[in-house]
Amino acid sequence: MADGTDSDSRRLLRRLRDTLAETGKGQERLDRITQLIADSMGCEVCSIYLFRDEQTLELCATEGLKAESVHKTRMKLGEGLVGRVAKSGAAINTADAPAEKGFRYMPETGEEIYSAFLGVPIQRLGEKLGVLVVQARTRRQYSDDEVYALEVVAMVLAEMAELGAFTGEGEALAAPHQHPVLFRGGTGQEGSAEGHVWLHEPRVVVTNPVADDPHAECDRLRAAVAELRLSVDTLLSEADTGDGEQQQVLEAYRMFANSRGWLARMEEDILRGLSAEAAVEKEQSTTRARLDQVPDPYLRERLHDLDDLSNRLLRILTGQGAETGAAMPEDPVLVARNIGPGELLEYGRKLKGVVLEEGSVGSHAAVVARALAIPLVIHAERITTEALNGDHILVDGDQGVVHLRPDDTVAAAFRDKIAMQAKAMERYAGLRLLPARSLCGTTVALHMNAGLMADLPSLEGSGAEGVGLFRTELQFLIRNQVPKRAELAGIYSRVLDAAKGRRVVFRTLDIGSDKVLPYMKPQDEPNPAMGWRAIRVGLDKTGVLRMQLQALLRAAKGRPLSVMFPFVAQFSEFIEARDHLLREIDREGQLGHVLPERVEIGAMLETPSLAFAPKAFFEMADFVSIGGNDLKQFFFAADRENERVRRRYDSLDASFLSFIRRIVERCAETGTPLSFCGEDAGRPIEALCLAAIGLRSLSMRPASIGPVKTLIRRIHLDEARGVIDAALASGAQSVRPAVIDWLSRQGEER
Repeated sequence: MADGTDSDSRRLLRRLRDTLAETGKGQERLDRITQLIADSMGCEVCSIYLFRDEQTLELCATEGLKAESVHKTRMKLGEGLVGRVAKSGAAINTADAPAEKGFRYMPETGEEIYSAFLGVPIQRLGEKLGVLVVQARTRRQYSDDEVYALEVVAMVLAEMAELGAFTGEGEALAAPHQHPVLFRGGTGQEGSAEGHVWLHEPRVVVTNPVADDPHAECDRLRAAVAELRLSVDTLLSEADTGDGEQQQVLEAYRMFANSRGWLARMEEDILRGLSAEAAVEKEQSTTRARLDQVPDPYLRERLHDLDDLSNRLLRILTGQGAETGAAMPEDPVLVARNIGPGELLEYGRKLKGVVLEEGSVGSHAAVVARALAIPLVIHAERITTEALNGDHILVDGDQGVVHLRPDDTVAAAFRDKIAMQAKAMERYAGLRLLPARSLCGTTVALHMNAGLMADLPSLEGSGAEGVGLFRTELQFLIRNQVPKRAELAGIYSRVLDAAKGRRVVFRTLDIGSDKVLPYMKPQDEPNPAMGWRAIRVGLDKTGVLRMQLQALLRAAKGRPLSVMFPFVAQFSEFIEARDHLLREIDREGQLGHVLPERVEIGAMLETPSLAFAPKAFFEMADFVSIGGNDLKQFFFAADRENERVRRRYDSLDASFLSFIRRIVERCAETGTPLSFCGEDAGRPIEALCLAAIGLRSLSMRPASIGPVKTLIRRIHLDEARGVIDAALASGAQSVRPAVIDWLSRQGEER
């Protein structure tokens, strides 16, 4: 770019900065800015459109269009050229706007006489704030330099909007971070919580987007980049575990930190007039916009690397580190883009809830949140750009909904819900020592799921009869290298100690899909949930499987031991995994170690194929546990991470319930103990139906045991079975309506 143009760009930004520094209301500032830009760029029209809500843009200021159209002209996201710019996050530059595809004529603006159109998004770190437009009568294509200059101006406007420079009357000029916002995400862990926001990574605020001395700013940037590169080198040296695959991932991270193109783009932004901080954030905003458009998981991961590097660089430049001096509130709700299991464990039970922009129902964070009994909402898009430390927040993990800065009416209704739940928990506590025995005399064993030592106090308080599933992968996920055998043996032994003689079923390492070890290279698989995971990894990486089995055997110290292999799809896999365990038992005996009193070897039935395994499988397995979450997604071919499809399929669908009943019958034929483990086991109506068709053991989160036990104790299971049979015979799609109707009548009679 020529020096003259550079000077023009810097001059425009300085005038813009001076204008923003003048006193006045938000509307006055916007009006002055449109006049300034139109004058500086030599065009007849400059307009600023801002979002009044997530889907609607509003004309908030203009120089050149009819003044009466301000705050009256509105368009939907994607509508017209302005809407297209907002939706795509990319500029539109055309010499003949009326002939452009998607052009929408707005008669109240008088814009029909203008041909040339250039629109650029006003956005900050992936958050779309509006659109900046210039127009001219003559047909002309704006030059690359002019497009670039307008993008730089738009970036400064975004920064100033974040700082509240354009507040005024109406939704579009509402003060940022002050109005109530509703976020709809997904359920990671059920439960409700009220508290105040604690940001895992506090946002960096750029207060000086425009700089006078580009050479000094470039020097600052280079010094900060040098410090960043040194810190990345240190990170690599400290993380060196001898794992070649991990080193390759970290080397790729270092490659981005040393990218000349990355530095050159930021230096060019500085030469246009931006400060070093603003140049970094402009590059980061571009990266975030690209992230939304890239479906390839590998490329998304690399763009995440760039985004993370930008965050590190901004903190170096501004001095705004993770320690901001803010005090954590007494009732913190953690808000983050994503978080690792180790970091979440460091916060521990002090958290009231967790809200993530990313994550998944099976991710490490979700598993830890369940272990800590903390409500978790995932996929709450853009919440980290909207929330501030200390904001009032309500987390509804049951519905996957978050209310940020709720109004009094919403908060009052939410508190009523929490109070009702608390009263119910008091009632459930009275049943803690009583069995889940129905009115017809049938007893159902209720067990709890666990994954941390922190879970075990719930064993006594919840009334659970034992641990139906202990997830052993958490001890692997929270470390930077494979845990040692002696370390695992100590953990497993303490779990058995805490159980005080109650049965604990240890599930061997279940990794893969959305549970990736930090020191294990992620597999580039098109469908990880159906890929290299769980027992498939164990049978390929036998060293890790054998080490874990040895740790379990030594942890037993002569006590009974129950081991379950996850995601077994065929009989041969179970035979191979079982043989590994039997060989380790023989080896431990030869070494003179104390062997368990007895060893139960079971399998999780999570794929439909295993339900049709030979009879010999059911004869060989000491027990079988239905993994309801995975089994349901494979039965219906509905990804449990996809909200658009997973909610379409009912657990009490006639075909699925008939399939579960067939598994019950097959286990009954061979006398194989059978349990059901998963979210549905902890839902009272689903648990009732599972018990009615023959399941006598259910495993669930501790908080669900009380509600499930309460319902089972007040009904006749044989009557419930009759209702289910009648619904199935009638050809109903789901037995749920019939069961709910029957239950409502039971309530009237009793």
